[in-house]
Amino acid sequence: MIRNAGSIHILKATPQTCFWGFFDKTLPPVLTINSGDIVYIEALTHHAGDAPDLLMDAGVREVYEKVIDRGPGVHIMTGPISVRGAEPGDTLMVRILKTEPRLAYGSNIAAHWGYLYDTFKKERITIYKIDMAAAQAYPTFAYDFKGRPVYDRPGFITAPEPAARETIKTKVAIPLRPHFGVMGVAPNESGRINSIPPGSFGGNIDNWRIGAGATMYYPVFNKGANFFVGDSHMAQGDAELSGTAIEASMNGYLQIFVLKDFPITNPILETDTHWITHGFNQDLNKAMRQAADQMLDFLTTKRKMSADEAYSMISVGVDFGVTQVVDIRQGCHAAVPKHLFIPS
Repeated sequence: MIRNAGSIHILKATPQTCFWGFFDKTLPPVLTINSGDIVYIEALTHHAGDAPDLLMDAGVREVYEKVIDRGPGVHIMTGPISVRGAEPGDTLMVRILKTEPRLAYGSNIAAHWGYLYDTFKKERITIYKIDMAAAQAYPTFAYDFKGRPVYDRPGFITAPEPAARETIKTKVAIPLRPHFGVMGVAPNESGRINSIPPGSFGGNIDNWRIGAGATMYYPVFNKGANFFVGDSHMAQGDAELSGTAIEASMNGYLQIFVLKDFPITNPILETDTHWITHGFNQDLNKAMRQAADQMLDFLTTKRKMSADEAYSMISVGVDFGVTQVVDIRQGCHAAVPKHLFIPS
């Protein structure tokens, strides 16, 4: 649903509008919009090199060839977008109106940062065919990664070798969950920040629910907010166990608002059915605690519940989950169903 729509902008992913592997609050915006405007935006996967014959077109290849300032992280971001009127202490509300894959394939890697790498002791890439009509993805072929000792170079391109591509023996169909793995605002911290760990500014949250129909809320730390997107996925399970999702370039339509009366300290996700808070920490127990503290704060400040009533309701009605265990700072989320609240 589009509400209070202003102008519509187009932000394509080009060498002039993309940055690779870092966040920096001094990065100048490539687009300035008003609150309520809609942006058509392109997000590129940093795994297009896993099957360049299938995951690259001319535009993707140009970014790979010309954006050479990369790291310390791995993700390609499009932006930043400055929003007029956004000030520190405000909240940026981002409604995801629509998403669509740029190309018909995506890549999943069982990587050295994956949770079970010590079991497999190798890295393996699986390429998925994306069928939007069926809303499913099908594994097409796979190969063991041998281009480097480990997959540690952002944007590494593996030349297609038909003989190395092994046919998938077990036929499975994966329901599509298109979403942005990375989305957020310029961080409060100074300097060049690794794009891999998520934080209070958002970034690499990797929650598969951040897709079409959802709304994200981010605390604003800098004038203009300086919003960005990246790391688009076509499907992912909670935990993102092997290290990645189905990584695929994706386009989207977003509507962006500045809120002056909804202060928050950490990203919050709203879906049609739930409000979801997040926690991030290298210690999964501490990530769980932050998600719980954030949910308690949401219920007491936004729903005006007493702390005692909120704590009881969280225990009996709120579901917690592991968002991801592979992004340096692990993630947990807490989801409160909207239907728990009886209209007065």
